[in-house]
Amino acid sequence: MNRINKRLQEDKELLSIYFTAGYPKLEDTVPVIEELVKAGVDMIEIGLPFSDPLADGPTIQESSTAALKNGMTTAKLFEQIKDIRKTVDIPLIVMGYFNPMLQYGVEKFCKECAAIGIDGLIMPDLPLAEYQEHYQAIFKKYDLKMVFLITPQTTDERIRQIDAASDGFIYMVSSASTTGKTSGFGSVQTDYFERISGLSLSNPQIVGFGIKDEETFKAATKSAKGAIIGSAFITDLTKNGISGISNFIKTIRA
Repeated sequence: MNRINKRLQEDKELLSIYFTAGYPKLEDTVPVIEELVKAGVDMIEIGLPFSDPLADGPTIQESSTAALKNGMTTAKLFEQIKDIRKTVDIPLIVMGYFNPMLQYGVEKFCKECAAIGIDGLIMPDLPLAEYQEHYQAIFKKYDLKMVFLITPQTTDERIRQIDAASDGFIYMVSSASTTGKTSGFGSVQTDYFERISGLSLSNPQIVGFGIKDEETFKAATKSAKGAIIGSAFITDLTKNGISGISNFIKTIRA
């Protein structure tokens, strides 16, 4: 069974952390992953930096720009994490944009991921219909879960289509803005969380965008299986370095 599916079966709210590969320094990728595992996170999203990250807010954009300047590439990431399964056993997901994957070669990319032990992919700019027509068979061949995003504006019909095409979890974006902009959850978000919960979907949902502390983590996981923290983690990583990771995670699960 895929590690994502195993983790989703556990009776607890899951904490997933997003970080940008190759940031703050090029060779920090593996140390960040290993420190997050020691701190007790449940899943990790490894961000593959891209020059035009449309869904990302300024914090993640800046980390991506810095990582690219550091020399991070798709090939470099695969080289860095080729032995990651010797020390890490939690689910690992690569999150990025479809263009670098296409340039690398979709099947080659998926084959590399499977060989390394990557469990899933998040590609916000890969449309559902395009995925189903051209790439779903490749993802299934290498047992990679494709994680789709939904927002408060996504219709129930579309959500059910995404649910039917999924076999892991659904990434429930808390707002229509880019990452890092939300200061908390208001009635729009809570109504949205309750609406999705009421659809009784086959796949569990994990909330992203706007999760930054214990309060927002608890609010997001009232109706969802887990929550993802990205911008707030990168801000802390920038300020306190790898040595501060444990303290940051403790503030989320205080």
